[in-house]
Amino acid sequence: MCVDKPQGLTYKQAGVDVAAGNRAVKLIERAVRSTFRPEVQSDIGGFGGLFALGRYNEPILVSGTDGVGTKLKVAFMMNRHDTVGIDLVAMSVNDILVSGAEPLFFLDYIGLGRLDPEQVAAIVKGVAEGCREAGCALLGGETAEMPGFYQPGEYDLAGFAVGVVEKEQLVDGRYIKEGDVLLGLASSGLHSNGYSLARKIVFEVAKCELNDFVPALGTTVGEALLRPTRIYVQTVLPLARAGLIKGMVHITGGGFTENIPRVLGEGLGAEIVANNWPRPAIFSWLAELGQVAEEEMFRTFNMGIGFIMVVAAEDALQVADKLALGGETCYSVGRVVRGEGVSFCVWQS
Repeated sequence: MCVDKPQGLTYKQAGVDVAAGNRAVKLIERAVRSTFRPEVQSDIGGFGGLFALGRYNEPILVSGTDGVGTKLKVAFMMNRHDTVGIDLVAMSVNDILVSGAEPLFFLDYIGLGRLDPEQVAAIVKGVAEGCREAGCALLGGETAEMPGFYQPGEYDLAGFAVGVVEKEQLVDGRYIKEGDVLLGLASSGLHSNGYSLARKIVFEVAKCELNDFVPALGTTVGEALLRPTRIYVQTVLPLARAGLIKGMVHITGGGFTENIPRVLGEGLGAEIVANNWPRPAIFSWLAELGQVAEEEMFRTFNMGIGFIMVVAAEDALQVADKLALGGETCYSVGRVVRGEGVSFCVWQS
């Protein structure tokens, strides 16, 4: 039973600073508005974001949600927060792109123990950059200050993307057949998967420091680990709308081994030619430091290929040329075969 009742307590004394939240909103206004498309019917500060769908014959809405995972730990260690928002957007918009959907709008959620307006502004700056790259509007979000729930200076992120595709242009893998070609688009590095293993290798096994310069990587450990995820929407979407892509795969958690089978029909597998693209140095570096088996590397990381498209063999050259014109680095990484799962081979020169 309480005897002495404290008088005059405020929300701020309990750990929630409403004024800081209002300041954070002011700091992010310009970045958020820079993402608005003509369909946006609301402004910042409402209870819900309004978006006019526009004219479609048979629209199918496609939604996706994801986070950034333990890559955030690297951002905390470096006290750099302006790139993880790009990762947040990329993880969701690349996922809905797999269905041939154009990302329309994005929502973000930031949970933290104490709201630092400048830190939140840096995070949202990255989210807005990702939305501009994907061509979608940052329609709304939530910043939840929860004292005692997170370690000082730490936070978690969640993102939610909504897109649309005409029913007749939906990409669902139904036409994939034996002999189709797998075209892979280069990643920027680790993207946002495998960081629990990467951090264990780098910081626990090898005892590396963030500012250690690694000649093989051409940069510091921290910069290599924090490099943001690539967004493939602008170059891939026109090809999907043209009917040149039968199926797509976003290489995230689970690497090649777990993600590729998700788009293949019953009785079909994939043969990957593991030496048919240059492997970025960070993967060889991690494998050597941690003595990680090749099979485990392909099950955990993207190995330099962030996105895969399944195309007819006769269309492969045309698609590759169009991707190159759009600035993508594209490789033929394998083919569809009879069987199941993913197998790996090496072509002899």
